[in-house]
Amino acid sequence: MTVVTVDGRSLRLTNLDKEYWPQAYLKGDLIRYFAEIGHFALPYLAGRPIVMNRYPDGVMGKHFYQKNRPEYTPAWIPTVRVAHSEKTVEYIVCENRATLVWLANQGCIEIHAWLARADRLDRPDLAVLDLDPAEGATFRQVITVALLAKTVMAEFGVAGWPKTSGATGVHIFIPLEPVHTFGQVTKAMEVAARLVTGVCEFATTERSVEKRAGKVYIDYLQNTAGKTMAFPYSVRPLPGAPVSTPVSWPELATLKGPSGFTMRTVPARLKRRGDAYAGLFEKRYRLDPLLALAGDG
Repeated sequence: MTVVTVDGRSLRLTNLDKEYWPQAYLKGDLIRYFAEIGHFALPYLAGRPIVMNRYPDGVMGKHFYQKNRPEYTPAWIPTVRVAHSEKTVEYIVCENRATLVWLANQGCIEIHAWLARADRLDRPDLAVLDLDPAEGATFRQVITVALLAKTVMAEFGVAGWPKTSGATGVHIFIPLEPVHTFGQVTKAMEVAARLVTGVCEFATTERSVEKRAGKVYIDYLQNTAGKTMAFPYSVRPLPGAPVSTPVSWPELATLKGPSGFTMRTVPARLKRRGDAYAGLFEKRYRLDPLLALAGDG
């Protein structure tokens, strides 16, 4: 066990030498990564209920999603209670680097967060288009669909911010005024998605996996209440420890693939280039024009 102080909080770290990615990264590397990038990740996580994807024995071992805070969660970590249809869940809210380090020490490789903040859980302040290539589709096609989505949203006065998913796709985050319900946000994103599929033969909103072959699935249903997303700078439990990484639109247009952003390369990238999502919440959008097209205006 090692005791460290992070932003004034004393933390006991365990099993730092446990292999988390075979022949690549240890648990201590994951903890160090979260400590290094905390300053950049926290503006997007702050105030949001999170879901932990825990891998106590690394990515080759069993994992589980945990919504309820563990009983031993330190009292200084804020939580929010949310009543669901079957039970009430007490979610952790990640407000500081100490919490990030504590989460990593629990084997939390992926941090998934709500699109709404705890002070207004029924009104999301983010919308998302999740672009996921099906078997046979290329990353170049994902980029094409993302750029078409950018153009479509611009026609309705809305701007999105792209990031790699950390797997094979791209996420587009849209900062919102927290005035729409989750249902309205989902309807608006469905309109945008269907406008893209109307002009792009390899873009689809088909929910059946078998019918998506060779196409890029635009998942607007990620905006449904209670859904969570891998947030900026979350590590993914995949070979090489890829990271969901914000990029600029010009950079996205030139990317050869999504694999260049990893737990090893992202801290240096942030020091060298800064955060491509900086300014995300400086301008927030309303989705009224898209909702009007959906008949919900």
